[in-house]
Amino acid sequence: METDKSASPRNDWTRNEIAALFELPFTELVFRAAEVHRANHPANEVQLSTLMSIKTGGCAEDCGYCSQSASADSGVKATRLMDVQQVLQAAAQAKDHGSTRFCMGAAWRNPKDRDMPRIVEMVKGVRDMGLETCMTLGMLTEGQSQMLADAGLDYYNHNIDTSPENYANITSTRTMEDRLDTLANVRGAGINVCSGGIVGMGETRDDRVGFIHTLATLPEHPGSVPVNALVPVKGTVLGDMLADTPLAMIDEIEFVRTVAVARITMPRSMVRLSAGRESMSVSTQALCFLAGANSIFTGDKLLTAPNAGNDSDAAMFERLGIAAMAAQNDRPDMSRAGGCRTLAAAQ
Repeated sequence: METDKSASPRNDWTRNEIAALFELPFTELVFRAAEVHRANHPANEVQLSTLMSIKTGGCAEDCGYCSQSASADSGVKATRLMDVQQVLQAAAQAKDHGSTRFCMGAAWRNPKDRDMPRIVEMVKGVRDMGLETCMTLGMLTEGQSQMLADAGLDYYNHNIDTSPENYANITSTRTMEDRLDTLANVRGAGINVCSGGIVGMGETRDDRVGFIHTLATLPEHPGSVPVNALVPVKGTVLGDMLADTPLAMIDEIEFVRTVAVARITMPRSMVRLSAGRESMSVSTQALCFLAGANSIFTGDKLLTAPNAGNDSDAAMFERLGIAAMAAQNDRPDMSRAGGCRTLAAAQ
C-alpha cells in the first residue's frame, strides 16, 4: 500500500485501508509517517501546550477512565469554576515556560449559560497574551459555540474517546452521536476542532482502527488530535479493572503505531502526545516524534493526572535536538502547522 505524502488530505479513508496501515512492518509504517510529517510540518519542532483544570470534579458523566466523574471513588474533590484572574495568572506562567497554547478544561457534562460570560472573559484574556486558546467544557449548543467563536477561541477539544463500537463500554451517559453533534456545532461556528481519544482501555486493534477512521472521515480533519494512553486511576471503573488485567493496556510499539497511522491519515493535523506520557521512556517518545507527533502537554499536571514537567521536557528536547515550536503568529506559514483559527477556517 503506497502513501502519497504530498497529496491533499483525504476524508474518504476506509477501515480496510487504515487496518492495512496498522499491519505494515513497524519500521515501514514509521518511515511512511515520517515522510508525511516532513511534507506537511517542520521537522524537529514540537509545540508546547499547557492544560489547566478550571473546574475540577463532580462531573455527571460516568466515563470509566475519568477520576473527575461524580460516580468515581477516586478522591477528587469537586470545585467551583475558577476566577478569571487566577486562570490568566496561570496562562502567563505557562507562556513564560514556553507554551504557545493554553488549554482550559472544566469537568462538566455541558456548561450552563450562566457560566459562559466568565468563560468568554478567560478566552479573551488568554488570547490577549498572544497564546492560542483551547477549551474543553463538555457538550455545546450552537449558541454556546458561537459565543466562544465570537470571543476568539482558537480550538475546542471534545474527544471521541474510542471507536463507535466500543463507546458504550466506556460511558453510558452519552453517545458517540452526542460527541459528533458538538464537533459539528464547533466546526459550524468556525472554531478549530481538537479531537482524539484514549488507547489502552482494553480495546482491540479494530477499535483503534475505528477510532482513527471516525476522525479521519470527518468533514474536516481535526486541527489537533490528542492521543492519550490511559492512566489507570484507582476508584475508576477502568482503573480498577485494569489493575487486575494489565495485559489489556496497550504496549509502547502499538502506541507508536497508533500515532503513525493518525499522522498518515490526518497529515496536516497537530498530533499531540497527551496523558500517559509521564510513564513513557524518552526512547518511546522519540519514536512518537519520528512517527509524526508534534505537540505535547508540558507542566507537572494534566487536569488531575501527573505529567512529565517542564524541566524533564527541556532535558528531553536537548537530548533529542528538538526545538520548541514558536507561536503560530510568529511563523511565516501557519497553514502547515495547524495555525490560528482565522487561517484554518479560511482553508
